[in-house]
Amino acid sequence: MWRSLFDRTGKSFIGLGNYQRIFTDPDTFTALKNNLIWVIVAPILVTVLGLIFAVLTERIRWGTAFKLVVFMPMAISFLAAGIIFRVVYEEDPNRGLANAIVTSVHDIFNDSSQYPGARPRDAGALPAADAGGFASAAQVEPGTVLQIPLVGVGADTLPEDPTVAAPPGEAAADTVTGTVWFDFVRGGGGTPGEIDDGEAALPGVVVQAVRDGEVVADTLTDDSGQFTLEGLDSGAVQIVLPAENFAPPFRGVSWLGPGLVTPSIITAYVWMWAGFAMVLIGAGLSSIPRDALEAARIDGANEWQVFRLITVPLLAPVLTVVLVTMIINVLKIFDLIYIIAPGSSAPAANVIAVQMWAVSFGGAQDFGMGSALGVFLFLLVLPAMLFNIRRFRQEQL
Repeated sequence: MWRSLFDRTGKSFIGLGNYQRIFTDPDTFTALKNNLIWVIVAPILVTVLGLIFAVLTERIRWGTAFKLVVFMPMAISFLAAGIIFRVVYEEDPNRGLANAIVTSVHDIFNDSSQYPGARPRDAGALPAADAGGFASAAQVEPGTVLQIPLVGVGADTLPEDPTVAAPPGEAAADTVTGTVWFDFVRGGGGTPGEIDDGEAALPGVVVQAVRDGEVVADTLTDDSGQFTLEGLDSGAVQIVLPAENFAPPFRGVSWLGPGLVTPSIITAYVWMWAGFAMVLIGAGLSSIPRDALEAARIDGANEWQVFRLITVPLLAPVLTVVLVTMIINVLKIFDLIYIIAPGSSAPAANVIAVQMWAVSFGGAQDFGMGSALGVFLFLLVLPAMLFNIRRFRQEQL
């Protein structure tokens, strides 16, 4: 405490200056805000899940196995848990479990684009459209024959045995025909913008005819890359390859980005401590007189009423102890945040304990500010500790 009254060098006495900086420094203010989120969210989630799990273990036949599975994370160190969740939250779906699940579910209900990243060879003739995709710079009349060469097509998006692109046929008076193909010859060579031998057709490309902002005809390219827009009235149209053809694949959620890093770490914390809460609440649940529960059922109460009006009130002392213990725990949370949050998101995930370490040992070497944060953290934890001690003493009387 005495050290907190001095500056970073420890030579100049500054009184409460360091404590004033706690509420004015942007990084420390972010830490205070995040600690508030932790205190409000994490203890309640842990307590509620612990209560639900404790009740479930009494009602399912495989309750012992369920207890083992839920409590097992408590046997894992915070270091190991942090490393596990750092991998779980990897943004690459091929490495991160969370995004592997999210992308799999997304792809079930949403079609992925046919050729992500592809683009027209001639950006002047088919520039990018405001709404995404590409639109012809010049309008065309019905009866026109088009050739639309694309480049930037990934090898993994082509069919296993691609069909060679076929030149477009003649167009009827009320149609626009053309071919969409991958303008690339293996080994080099060929004429850009012309269909050369061996160049692959691009089947499944959506092609639209747009007039006055409305789609008047649309179609898909066939296996040979050819398309025909039929039923066109007289008048010029714009040829559009919509964005759905080229949108990059959904890669999941940035779990450890600045916006989600705190909720993601809280989820990891809840996963670890829900088993602890379940065991304590389960012990309290086993001590509840069964006569009271049976009497309520005989009087006509349903299971929800028994749970809400009998079980929860009788468990109130245990639930309070669990909740307060979790509040004390999250106020000094350090390990998970330090390990899971990547460097780019570390400022957004900052909490008091991490900030205390950062200003003291993370390069700033400001032991005066670090001491002030330590004292401030102790003052935050003290009321919760005194509350628990008081309850323990009352139970012993």
